[in-house]
Amino acid sequence: MMRPAIIGLFASALFSSHALSEVLVCEQLIDVRSGTLANWQAIVIDGERIQAVMDESDLPGDMTVTTRLEGQTCMPGLMDMHVHIISESSPDGFTKQFRWNPADFAYGSVKFAERTLMAGFTLVRDLGSSHNLAISLRDAINRGDIVGPRIIAAGKSIATTGGHADPTNGRNRALMGDPGPAAGVVNGVADARKAVRQRYKEGADLIKITATGGVLSQAKNGQNPQFKMDELRAIIDTAVDYGFKVAAHAHGADGMYRAVDAGVASIEHGTFMDERVMALMKERGTYYVPTIIAGKFVAEKAEIDGFFSDIVRPKAREVGPTIQGTFAKAYAAGVKIAFGTDTGVSAHGDNWKEFVYMVEAGMPAMEAIQSATVAAADLSGMSQDLGAIEAGKLADIVAVRGNPIERIDQMEHVSFVMKGGEVVLAR
Repeated sequence: MMRPAIIGLFASALFSSHALSEVLVCEQLIDVRSGTLANWQAIVIDGERIQAVMDESDLPGDMTVTTRLEGQTCMPGLMDMHVHIISESSPDGFTKQFRWNPADFAYGSVKFAERTLMAGFTLVRDLGSSHNLAISLRDAINRGDIVGPRIIAAGKSIATTGGHADPTNGRNRALMGDPGPAAGVVNGVADARKAVRQRYKEGADLIKITATGGVLSQAKNGQNPQFKMDELRAIIDTAVDYGFKVAAHAHGADGMYRAVDAGVASIEHGTFMDERVMALMKERGTYYVPTIIAGKFVAEKAEIDGFFSDIVRPKAREVGPTIQGTFAKAYAAGVKIAFGTDTGVSAHGDNWKEFVYMVEAGMPAMEAIQSATVAAADLSGMSQDLGAIEAGKLADIVAVRGNPIERIDQMEHVSFVMKGGEVVLAR
């Protein structure tokens, strides 16, 4: 927290100059920088930004507390580094792409966006949507047309022919066709460069690649490497030119290693990550986004007849139970971890369960919360504006009932959400 001398300067030079929009007082506040809890902290907000943080007793006498959060713990707005905000898993999920129009998915995503924000997640990375819907949703939220979190959108994921994000997997020959870079399907260096440039043209914020097979795609192998090194390097080199970070979906160790070696910013899922991959990730500073909840969800649903297709079901049974154990090993090895859920596989609004699974696997509650704040801000390139409750940062503030450091399941009980200085939930 701020020293009294500094507080005095703020009080004399700033507070007297104009009316402030909000003064929050939190019974407990998580300082994610130091990993400590502070009692009875005041957060002074002007417009969309935090002006100061101090002990309540240091507030100038003429300042009025507008919101007092007794029995609650404040923390920075949470950030989920892996969601698919346009859709949600269901037994008819595959057939919807033949029955629904893009507008149907768009209208459905409105409730998903609101649920996400009300769960305390003020920023998410959407790592793959069709028809640029997540990009459009991002823009609608930014305009104020829709209630939802800040969205960093990848647009269409980039895959190889038949790869995890090839949109024509599972179709009959008449419908399969031969999609190319515009549809996010690449084969060779030229295609790889074009696909990145196409995402730039469409307004994406980052690049998502599927470095290995996946669980829910209509394809047999969930682990095999799906890019050659020259293709990976072409994607990443081009992404750097356009100011993009690259996130890599990966389950199998060989494809994971290639992606890290090529220079991706993060590995998503990482199910069968081995010690060789962990060592390289530590060397390169690559983040791991574990998505434990997605693994648990698909393993559970694999036991329900008809929920997944016959080609998906064995992959879900194999991959699902493994992710939490991999997370435990990666954490113990010192791999950098940023919070992510793959929500859209699991239900929107249940993102908080990932905290519980992380703590179950051995990560202290404070570090789990840091993974969704300072670490996520670093991975997403938003550290200047988000990730901590500090003067100068955007006023994205969340409170939960009780003390989540003592009981991490309190992350379910979000009682207050502020995004950019605007209160969107208070209960």
